[in-house]
Amino acid sequence: MAQNPVINRFGQASGGNRLPTPSAGDLQDMYNKPAYAGPTGSGRYMTLDDVVQRTGAMLGVLLVAGGAAWVLTPDHLALPVLLISLMGGLALGLYMSFSMKVNAANALVYSVFEGVLLGTISKLFNNAYPGIVVQAITGTVMVAGGMLFVYKIGAIRVTPKFTRIVVGATIGVFGLMIVNLLAYLFHPGGLGLRNGGTLAIVFSLVCIVIASMNLVMDFDMIEKGIRNGTDEKFAWYASFALMVTLIWLYIEILRLLSYFARR
Repeated sequence: MAQNPVINRFGQASGGNRLPTPSAGDLQDMYNKPAYAGPTGSGRYMTLDDVVQRTGAMLGVLLVAGGAAWVLTPDHLALPVLLISLMGGLALGLYMSFSMKVNAANALVYSVFEGVLLGTISKLFNNAYPGIVVQAITGTVMVAGGMLFVYKIGAIRVTPKFTRIVVGATIGVFGLMIVNLLAYLFHPGGLGLRNGGTLAIVFSLVCIVIASMNLVMDFDMIEKGIRNGTDEKFAWYASFALMVTLIWLYIEILRLLSYFARR
């Protein structure tokens, strides 16, 4: 995930690339053409309300699917349900990320997969550490709200240098996650990034910080997309970007809390 799997493409689609200065002849041709009627597709520009409504719809579906998975999934079927929902969400998420084809249907199906995944994971964690899920949800909401606040007041500015650092750090931690998984094949506990020790706590804290910075980049790209007159159809794409980051943030906070609960 480079910053977030979708945000670079969203930035390009939202008008992030500068256009060359038109010549006198180009200006005359533009003057002679009929007035511009708005963006192609839906016929109107994306607004903040569009993003909020679609993000709310995805979160609502995720919560319903997660609640159903929590209640209906028996313990002996937890692993198959986890694997199916993980593979389904990953496949659909990668498709939407690289094709940029995000609409109501595939965005909500993605929310179902992720809801089942998070509901099953949350149930397993809560069985082991009662009350941890409420703490993780509260922490996720507080972090997301805090990052939105610091972004709106200008405490963090998304500059090219900031973007390069966050993208590089995101790629780095996901690379370490993959190496850690492979290391499990040769050594119990892998590299120690997820075994609950001091290194695991530090790694989760780093992941939470990087996920938080990705949220700031999501907010910035959405704001730029609205300001640059992005077509309304990209609201689903923007909402998907936010969901990817929020899901990652929640899982990392849940892991971190579980490490402290073991001590």
